[in-house]
Amino acid sequence: MSLYDIPLRTLAGEPTSLADHKGKALLLVNVASKCGLTPQYAGLERLQQRYADRGFTVLGFPCNQFLGQEPGSAEEIQTFCSTTYGVSFPLFEKIDVNGEDRHPLFARLTEVADAEGTAGDVQWNFEKFLLSADGAVVGRFRPRTAPEADEVVAAIEAQLPA
Repeated sequence: MSLYDIPLRTLAGEPTSLADHKGKALLLVNVASKCGLTPQYAGLERLQQRYADRGFTVLGFPCNQFLGQEPGSAEEIQTFCSTTYGVSFPLFEKIDVNGEDRHPLFARLTEVADAEGTAGDVQWNFEKFLLSADGAVVGRFRPRTAPEADEVVAAIEAQLPA
């Protein structure tokens, strides 16, 4: 099964999948509203604005596994993201990214190693996974790597289909 085939739900609870974004470079990020790294939403939104018309989108996956830093309901998450950071990129339902209830998408993503060669569990909120336009995982950036860090921007630009 390709990553495009894994069933997902939007933040509003509607069924979807990554197939809706096929042909684009994608940056998948587990996000949280009450984390020290939450200001990364601003950088993620700037990437969205900068590259959306070139075949790129950020996809946010709220997760409450790290010290309960995403306690809100879907409506609270949407309101926080749109009013605080002007988030325009798609957000999905709250999921687990680690452990026995890990979402199948993150089960596949966490098989990929980061730049240091380490695969496995997501370390914290705002871990980033870059997918090529054909759905291959081509990059993994740990939480403390800023969305607009040179290595992230260079990796995104290398994957832009348009």
